[in-house]
Amino acid sequence: MYTQQFKQSLVVKTAKRLFICLMTLALVGCGSPKLEPLKPGAVILAFGDSLTAGVGAETSHSYPSVLAAMTGFTVINAGISGETTAQGLQRFPDVLNQHAPDLVILIEGGNDILRNRSKEQAKSNLEQMIQLAMGRNIQVVLLGVPEKSLFSSSAPFYAELAEKYNLAFDDETIGSLMRSPSMKSDAVHFNRAGYAEMAEQIYALLRDNGAF
Repeated sequence: MYTQQFKQSLVVKTAKRLFICLMTLALVGCGSPKLEPLKPGAVILAFGDSLTAGVGAETSHSYPSVLAAMTGFTVINAGISGETTAQGLQRFPDVLNQHAPDLVILIEGGNDILRNRSKEQAKSNLEQMIQLAMGRNIQVVLLGVPEKSLFSSSAPFYAELAEKYNLAFDDETIGSLMRSPSMKSDAVHFNRAGYAEMAEQIYALLRDNGAF
């Protein structure tokens, strides 16, 4: 017969093995590429508000321009300063029709947050944009925008959408840049160095998720 001590030891060892197995599965899942490789000649659509438009720096130094130079792909700058998610949702279908992109980088919601608009509505608007793109077999990459808090990474609904649709997602870059005075041209926009860093982080996000 097994002693009580042996039984307890067996339970602990089994629990440890189960924990290791679960962690391994989780790590493998987290590391799985979320994007299909972009083919030569692919078009990337950078869709969003002033952070996409590049307010605070010359257009040639906006993140879409820098990203185009880094990747060699066509990157369309479809950023509109001051735009809310409701306005973005309204123009999104026409922009998709116009450019027929292979991948969309979606960075919007900052103006909703700054103007204290409903976060649930902002989430719904973003979700509809994601669904519109995915319904056309267009890949989506999402960047989160921080709440009005010094140490915020991004509003929680961005991560919720990324998890629901299994998107390549970055919830740190914009918040980190917002907390870096040397990267900013004013309270809410970046300068040339800030947009260059933004492009580098997006490049890494695309690369690490299998886009190239």
